[in-house]
Amino acid sequence: MPFNEQPKFIDAGGTRTRYFEAGSGEPTILIHGGGPGASGISNYRKNIEALAAKRRVIVPDLPGYGETEGKLKDGPAYEAMASFVGSFMDALDIRKASFVGNSLGGGTALTLALRAPERVNRLVLMGSGGGLHVFNTMPSEGLRRMATFHAGEGPTMEKLKGVIELLVYDPSAITEDLLAERLKAASVPQTVNIFTRPPMDLWRENLGSLQHKVLIIWGREDRVLPLDGSLVLLKTLPNAQLHVFPKCGHWAQWEKADEFNTLVGDFLDRP
Repeated sequence: MPFNEQPKFIDAGGTRTRYFEAGSGEPTILIHGGGPGASGISNYRKNIEALAAKRRVIVPDLPGYGETEGKLKDGPAYEAMASFVGSFMDALDIRKASFVGNSLGGGTALTLALRAPERVNRLVLMGSGGGLHVFNTMPSEGLRRMATFHAGEGPTMEKLKGVIELLVYDPSAITEDLLAERLKAASVPQTVNIFTRPPMDLWRENLGSLQHKVLIIWGREDRVLPLDGSLVLLKTLPNAQLHVFPKCGHWAQWEKADEFNTLVGDFLDRP
């Protein structure tokens, strides 16, 4: 059945939360990144229908993104967002799920696995936060542009284009509709600025204790969280494998949608 983008709303631990849902079966939760104007549907519009062919796919907006209220616990972003995701799962009566997380979403899913491993089945970490960048100087140019997006005169189309052009390998594929959608979402007062929160180095945590099967996906030309951020995750997560897409930036799920959908679907289906 085609995905028709009809949103649902639920109270998740006191936060009015928008989410999208498709398919049936084992639950898989897709968690978006933290860039300006990000939301579940904006990040995963090209993936939901394909992944929902064999499973129940659930795509929330994190607090302060999309149409979810900007209510979030104090503390590091990954920790606060992981706590929210746990509450979201409780609200939907989901005890355990697989996760696909992009950037902030990857760090969030990894944090949930560390804090409540029994709630996580498999992990797909895509251009994920939480790794150690061993060859590149951080913060990257992409992160610096994100961090200053709301400064000064606030959100503008010029600033947004400056961020988006570093999210993808080929900016010519970005549509005006996508830019307009993200600028509108980035301009609402409830937006949560994750860049003002304390840092959280997940690579310092006991990643070796996690027995979950993990698929790490990265774009070779990622200019937000460069490819070297995958290496410590690959080395320390006992059951991790890495797939690198060439000619691809930070949005592998968008730039390489068909290949991504096949790769992730196969990984989630594998015994």
